[in-house]
Amino acid sequence: MRTEYDVIVVGGGPAGLAAACSARESGAEKVLVIERDREAGGILNQCIHNGFGLHYFKEELTGPEYAGRFIKHAKELGVSLLLDTMVLAVEEHTVTACNVKDGLLMLGGKAIVLAMGCRERTRGAVAIPGDRPAGIFTAGTAQRYINIEGQMVGRRVVILGSGDIGLIMARRMTLEGAKVLACVELMPYCNGLNRNIVQCLHDYGIPLYLSHTITNVEGLHRVERVTVAKVGADRKPIPGTEMYFDCDTLLLSVGLIPENELTRNADIPLDPATRGAMVYENMETGSPGIFSCGNVVHVHDLVDFVTAESQRAGAAAAAYAAGKGCAESKRTISIERGAHVTYTVPQAIRMENVSDKAELSFRVNQVFGDSEIRVTDGETLLCRYTREHMAPGEMEHITIPRVLLDKVRGTSLKVFVAAKEVQA
Repeated sequence: MRTEYDVIVVGGGPAGLAAACSARESGAEKVLVIERDREAGGILNQCIHNGFGLHYFKEELTGPEYAGRFIKHAKELGVSLLLDTMVLAVEEHTVTACNVKDGLLMLGGKAIVLAMGCRERTRGAVAIPGDRPAGIFTAGTAQRYINIEGQMVGRRVVILGSGDIGLIMARRMTLEGAKVLACVELMPYCNGLNRNIVQCLHDYGIPLYLSHTITNVEGLHRVERVTVAKVGADRKPIPGTEMYFDCDTLLLSVGLIPENELTRNADIPLDPATRGAMVYENMETGSPGIFSCGNVVHVHDLVDFVTAESQRAGAAAAAYAAGKGCAESKRTISIERGAHVTYTVPQAIRMENVSDKAELSFRVNQVFGDSEIRVTDGETLLCRYTREHMAPGEMEHITIPRVLLDKVRGTSLKVFVAAKEVQA
């Protein structure tokens, strides 16, 4: 049997919930959210620290509080939640899923929103040499053990990587009585938000070693010691710079990967820079009527930005379900990455869908002081935006007015950064 919906959202985390609420508010009558966990809310359920919602709600919330507001709002709007259900495939506008209660489900959606989030890179992804003892966890796994399962993962801890989850876990482990010996980062800059560097490391006296990496792990049954060495400009360890830390736990905060197996199997084009779907200005993918948003498109630093992006996707999905989707575009402008820009989202803009402005998100590849973001059409400078500080760990956002887009003579724009001052 096949059940039909106006909009089906795959993923019940912050992106999926925001997209579903937006779709319902935009006129979609039957909206379904499918979540593989037993509870909606996604990763926010284990993020018990505060700092969420400052942009969207204008107040400071914990992760569960932020998720709870959207869960409550979704239920008030009449959004259907199908929990503890695994999506197996997305083929055109059919979603195949299964669960223990209903068995195999065939669900049809006039529009589909992909919001599966992301997963952590593991030890195998970074090829740390040495023994293979117990006591090595990704930071997110350790966070779940402590905050949801109530299990302490270790007492003497070293953290590899300076992503936000790693920084937050440095503070969390300290508050639970563990000794965090060091946070080690391969790059010459921190990959987390500056506020987390201050609140999670500096405030607790936890040393941060930039341009360092772990070169060996020792231990028979449990981690006993790790070797840390300085790296050169080529990211290779420098002999003679080794430090040794006696520890029982190693946490990995070495990057996040968008969960795009469903996207890939649906033959939706992916951007190799983001590992997420290539999207247009309204978050529609290369497959008409299928939208994507949140960390499955590109990894965000703030959940508030996930919400804003996902609301755009949900509204667009509702419009498509109502037969108001973008027809074949007569003019599409592609976005090119220029100097110091690692990626842009969206990757293309269809002018028919732009009323007053287009929004772009991107990241830079190094730390900048006083600098400019510039958008050009070939040799012509269309607009510029000044920044006092930019870093790879912090997403940048700009808006380009429609009046400037109308001046584009070719079929592409280039976004790049011109530095007035570069910090080492």
